[in-house]
Amino acid sequence: MEYPPRVRALLDRAKADQGDAVAVRAKSERYEGILMPHTSFSGEDVLTVKLPNGYNIGIAVGDIESVEVTAKHTSSAVQRHLPSATGGKPTVAVLGTGGTIASYVDYRTGAVHPAVTAEELVFSVPELLDVCNVRARVIYSIFSENLKPENWQHLALEVAKELSTGAAGVIIPHGTDTLHFTTAALSFMLRDLTGPVVVVGAQRSSDRPSSDAASNLLSAARVSVANLGEVVAVMHGETSDTFGQIHRGTKVRKMHSSRRDAFRSLNATPLGRVHSDGTVELTDRALPRARGPTKVDDALDLKVALASFYPGQPPTQLEAILEGQHGIVIAGTGLGHVAHDLIPILHRATRDGIAVVMTTQTLQGRVSMRVYDTGRDLLKAGVIEGQDMTPETAYVKLMWVLGHTREHAEVARAMATNVAGEINPKIGLDEFAE
Repeated sequence: MEYPPRVRALLDRAKADQGDAVAVRAKSERYEGILMPHTSFSGEDVLTVKLPNGYNIGIAVGDIESVEVTAKHTSSAVQRHLPSATGGKPTVAVLGTGGTIASYVDYRTGAVHPAVTAEELVFSVPELLDVCNVRARVIYSIFSENLKPENWQHLALEVAKELSTGAAGVIIPHGTDTLHFTTAALSFMLRDLTGPVVVVGAQRSSDRPSSDAASNLLSAARVSVANLGEVVAVMHGETSDTFGQIHRGTKVRKMHSSRRDAFRSLNATPLGRVHSDGTVELTDRALPRARGPTKVDDALDLKVALASFYPGQPPTQLEAILEGQHGIVIAGTGLGHVAHDLIPILHRATRDGIAVVMTTQTLQGRVSMRVYDTGRDLLKAGVIEGQDMTPETAYVKLMWVLGHTREHAEVARAMATNVAGEINPKIGLDEFAE
């Protein structure tokens, strides 16, 4: 974006432009760093400078006493548009949705806002253009907690459109908080993928020296041109930058609020790694590209709830949650249990045609409701075992299954059928290892 008039006038007097090394004196303090571009969230009267420690600082124009250019930026022009495709490199589509990976800081308030254009995101990591040609556009520019199932459906259609018009792969920058819901939804809705669909996020925004945004996005680009025909999440494999991990979309979950290696594959090992030298290593479990064409099956029943059991949960509360629903996924304790006084509520629900699926709060391991009396009573009440699916994956899958049938036997059969790698028939020690 162009600098606002007050900022532009200040820079013109100093013969400074973005990318230049500058020394700014404001309120008798001296700040040295790189002059950063203006964004729509920078504020009309704020000059942004990246300090040597990697942090950005916003300085109010009214406080600035002088600006001195200490070194000119080597490039005389700033690229405003993505370059034309060049031969020899595959073309990858980038479909922006928002989140920390596509965020800018509002230096008036310190708040983080989603990027406005996909070009802003791509040009934040110019190394992407060494890996592939890029065509980028924004589908949404919102934080992931505001995404809804209707957004997943739209996103699935846009992914299929890109793959059907020549994209070798699709990268979806996404907020991390609900990233695993989106990967699960796309995994069920997209069939015969002719290329990878790589959902990628960042735990720390790009203004921070510890940001994982650039490395994750570059790893995603490398995966997007690999021989892979699945929906995956690509995130840091450890707290440093040595490798990224490739997680199957139905098996990944965010397991820490802030660590860069917050994402884990549960009840499964990752599908591969992206090494620091750019090498993509895939396991033999990863599905290769399909011949296609990629198909979209986006039928979803939105009347599905996700609830977690807790000791002392009143039956009336569960009844209220079930009101008006066609299905519910419950995160029960251990092998898949709830308190005995809730079982009659669930029995009435299944008699009334509501699909009830049991998963476990432990996340790791498999629901097994034939071991104890409580589990057997739940099975008699018509509750469906959620196998080794996470509650979130089971929730999305139940929406997808109920979008096709509400007949109980068919729902139970479909929930027990492995559709997109969501069910691991055998969980070994490796799948539990950290």
